[in-house]
Order: sequence, then C-alpha cells, then structure tokens
Amino acid sequence: MDLGLPIFLLIVVFYTVVAVWLGRRSITMPMFFLAVGALTGANGLGWFNISTTSEDVQILIEVTLALLLFADSSTLDLHQLKVDARLPARLIVLALPLVIFLGGLLAFALFPQEGIGFALLMGAILAPTDAALGLPIFTNERVPVRIRRALNVESGLNDGVATPFVTLFTALAVAEVTQKFAGWFTSALLDIAIAFAVGAALGMLGGWLLAIALQRGLTSRASEQIGTLALALATYFGSVALGGNGFIAAFVGGLFFSYITRHRQHQIMEFTEVTGTVLSLFVWTIFGSTLVIPLITAFNPLALFYAILSLTLIRMLPVALSLIGTHFRRDTQLLMGWLGPRGLASVVFTLIAFDSFQEIARPYGILFAIAGWTILLSVLLHGFSALPLAGWYGNRLKTAPPSIPELLDVPDLKPRQNRHINLQRAPTPLADSSNQPD
Repeated sequence: MDLGLPIFLLIVVFYTVVAVWLGRRSITMPMFFLAVGALTGANGLGWFNISTTSEDVQILIEVTLALLLFADSSTLDLHQLKVDARLPARLIVLALPLVIFLGGLLAFALFPQEGIGFALLMGAILAPTDAALGLPIFTNERVPVRIRRALNVESGLNDGVATPFVTLFTALAVAEVTQKFAGWFTSALLDIAIAFAVGAALGMLGGWLLAIALQRGLTSRASEQIGTLALALATYFGSVALGGNGFIAAFVGGLFFSYITRHRQHQIMEFTEVTGTVLSLFVWTIFGSTLVIPLITAFNPLALFYAILSLTLIRMLPVALSLIGTHFRRDTQLLMGWLGPRGLASVVFTLIAFDSFQEIARPYGILFAIAGWTILLSVLLHGFSALPLAGWYGNRLKTAPPSIPELLDVPDLKPRQNRHINLQRAPTPLADSSNQPD
C-alpha cells in the first residue's frame, strides 16, 4: 500500500493538535493544507501523486462542495434574518451579478483571445466568497452584528447562487471552441431545471419524513445525522444521474429541507458539515499539490494582474455600489469589499471547468493560472489580514456615535447561524461537573 495516505492522515492529526496555536498566528486551515500539498505533492517531495483527472479524486472534490452547499442552505434560518434582510440581499442580488459581469468584462479585456464565454466563466468561478478564510472577522464580537451577519449570509448563499452562472458560461465556453452554438443555452437551462426539480423534491420529501419521524419518536439524534448526510448525497447524485447539475440540486435541496422542517434541524446538520469540512482538507491539499508550484514555474504576469483586480476592484466596486443608500462609513464599505475571500467553491468550479475543457481538448493553462493565483493570493492575504483588520475596525468603531447604521440594534447571531466549522477556536472551559444536574 502507498504510504501517501497514512502520512497525510498523520499530518491531519498534527494539524488538529496545533490548530488553535496556528489560528492565533493567522495561519488558517486552507493555508496550512495548501502548504502541505505544495511541499509533499508531485511537484515537491513526491509523497502524494494525486491527479485531478482521476475519477475518484473528481468525485471526492465534487461531493465536498455538494455537502457544504446542502449544509449551508439548510442551516440558514431565513425567519431569523427577516429583521435585517435588506443588507445581505444587497450583497446577493446586486453585488454578486455585478462581480460576475465586471470580472468577465476585465477578463475579456485582458484575454480577448480566450473568448467571451471563457471570460464570463472566470467571473463566475471567482465570484463566490468563503467565510472560512476570514473567520476572525466573522466571529469577532467587536465587529457589529449587522456586518457579520450580512457577510456570513452572503458567504453561505453566493456559491449556490453562482452555480447556475458557472453552468451557463461553461456551456458557452465549450460551444465557442466546438463551434456548436445550437442548443447550448437550452441544454444548460435543462440541466438547471432538472437540478432544481430534483433538489426541491428530495429536500421536501426528506424534510417531511424527518419531521414526521421526530413527531412520533421514531428516530434518534445519531440516526437523524446519518439520514441528512445520506439525503444530501442522494440529492447530488440523483440530479447527476438524471442529467442535472448536482451542486444546484444540493443547494436547492437544503433550502427546501430547511423550509419543511421549519429551520429546527440545525443540530442534525453537524455531521454533514463536519464530513464536508474533513473532505475539504483533501481538496485544499490537492489544490496545493497540483497548482501552487506550477503557478511559479510557469509564471503568467497577466494572470497575476487579473488576480489582484479580482480581489480588489472587481469585488470592492460592486459591493460599494450595492451599499449606496445604507449611509455606511467608508471604512465599513472597505471592510465589506475586502472581505470576499475566494475559497472552496472557486477551487471546485475551476476543477469542473478543467474537466469540461479536457473533454474538448481546449487548453486549460490560462484557466489554472487565473484561478490559481486568485485563490492562492486570497488564502494568504485574507488569512493574514483578517485578525488585525478585525482589531483595527473594532477600535475605529469605539469612537463612533451609537447612532450610526452599522450599530443598528438587531439580535445577535445564534451559534448555528455562524455556519462555518471553526477548527481554530479554543474550547470553552467546562463548568464544574459537581454543580451540574444528573
């Protein structure tokens, strides 16, 4: 048996032992496992020989995102968010489409030879944000609840909302190469429609069965968690088997599951979330082993320039435009604009686009270069800046008048509304067990 897997698992054990210590030094989980992949992969020490063309690897990568999409959408309590829904709605409904199309416009300006489909695809791939890369901001109580809530909800929803755009623009990019434009749009819409139908049907059915079982005492907490994990997987694979997009199905399935269970099943999603988080360790390692070193050895300055634009102008300008009328301070707008870390969804979307390009023998080097530099810079810059930025922003608000809109009195985030598993938060000391009831 190859020693690569046991070595990787021992590295995971080591990480869990020092996770809190690393977190205090702004070394995030994605940062750590990117480094592990780069150092130990085929382009480094050669301990792991992982190919992104392997079917098993592709399934693992896709299942990881599907589980997290289902968990994110199913644990979002929309009823609780009604008290301040306009702010996250601005980021999802206004800012996200602007990010996609501005990203596509600048990608086409820099890489016109790749075509408009490819340019729009890059805009969609790099639009979703990942709160896991900036947890010190999302969990810091010195940052106002309104800001944390809006960014948290945006991160939980925008990867699912961006998925149909990725599907459409992947089909367009493929059609541009094959010159088979007839039917590409209707085919992509059919994929989306099948996914929506499968997700809605299985999400409602699973939610209804679970609600009935709970009412009649037919299930246990452990079996509920296994059942929801199986439901998320069934939704994804069921849609794929019927010719639909599995990610859209998982996202929609989670939304309907949450609606049917009246948002009361947050605890039973923990197993699904943890499973997705564990699998994400592999995904970040695969990304590090296959892309990090080639980014340097086959350096593309235009790709790096676009990555810088993607993390700044392409994100910050749409966010600022979406916040017109909120009367937020400039430092708040800058903070919210900067906090758009590109994470797991962008990694998976990149690898899916790579798979589609391979099927038509389209060169994919520029795809990896643009997405790779953007994600790598985001992991490093957002990871290292989140903790000091939270402190800087919190200190500035100390002298702000209490009437500013950022400090609007809204209920604080409940524990399950901060849906991202935090591997780097120190455990809360247990109370004296002698004072606890039996």
